[in-house]
Amino acid sequence: MELSRKIFVAGHGGLVGSALVRQLKAQGYTNIVTRGRAELDLMCPHAVRTFFETQRPEYVFLSAGRTGGVYANDTYRADFLYENLILQSNVIHQAFLSETRKLIFFGCSCMYPKLCAQPMREDALLSGPLEPTNEPFAIAKLAGMKMCESYYRQYGCDFITIIPTNLYGLQQDYTPLNCLIIPALIARFHEAKAAHAPKVSVWGSGRPSRDFLFADDLADAAIFLMKNYSSAEPINVGSGADMTVREVAETIREVVGYQGDLEFDASKPDGVLMKLQDISKISGMGWKPRTDFRKGIALAYEDYLRAPQQWA
Repeated sequence: MELSRKIFVAGHGGLVGSALVRQLKAQGYTNIVTRGRAELDLMCPHAVRTFFETQRPEYVFLSAGRTGGVYANDTYRADFLYENLILQSNVIHQAFLSETRKLIFFGCSCMYPKLCAQPMREDALLSGPLEPTNEPFAIAKLAGMKMCESYYRQYGCDFITIIPTNLYGLQQDYTPLNCLIIPALIARFHEAKAAHAPKVSVWGSGRPSRDFLFADDLADAAIFLMKNYSSAEPINVGSGADMTVREVAETIREVVGYQGDLEFDASKPDGVLMKLQDISKISGMGWKPRTDFRKGIALAYEDYLRAPQQWA
């Protein structure tokens, strides 16, 4: 992937897309194409077709899509399924028609079965029932994966799927009832610190463990895979290590500087106790993440402090 090649980052304003733009620029890529939602509606087939016919990007990172936390996934089930199916289908098909050299589709760890052997290997996909609360979103992502695989097998398109673990970083969504665990805890501890609240409550027992990856490390991995990986089979990207919710909360409390108590509400559900992806494929290729968890949380909190009021 030569530095002057035209690269389209779909969804450049989000957590993953903004990280991709930062990493591409840092690595010397100079011909990066982005479009805001007002400029290009990826839900509109005609608009997407016109964009690809006129711009003809050679490489595409498909990070656009509707995302959210457990509440949003479980509440807006039809929206998550419909919008992601339409958007990703439009982009993948037009990339095929315009003879895009390579496309990366970003999956999600929720694509794996709810009760999956740990660590989760790529060949475990579609081997069991999904987690019910985010099943529609997972089905949309699985469809995108299969679409890339099918275009790869039928037409020889170099369209690949990477499956990130739980992400956090800059420009993440802190909207109440929509955000994921790390932005939710950052906002909660910050607000408790400002209000001198005596304690912060965290859902569940604190025992479940998850793998967390800084979004800029995912972007670095995606660029690495764009240059080095071609296969109909998806590939995991993660840190390779998990940590408990208690450890996550304690790290965030320390970074924020909150002095109060931490209380775990065991009446709330824990979900699956362990969720860790097997990253042996990408590790075997020589890639590894560079940002340790505490440093990543510090960077995310600094980003949040630039405009915390917008998330109120």
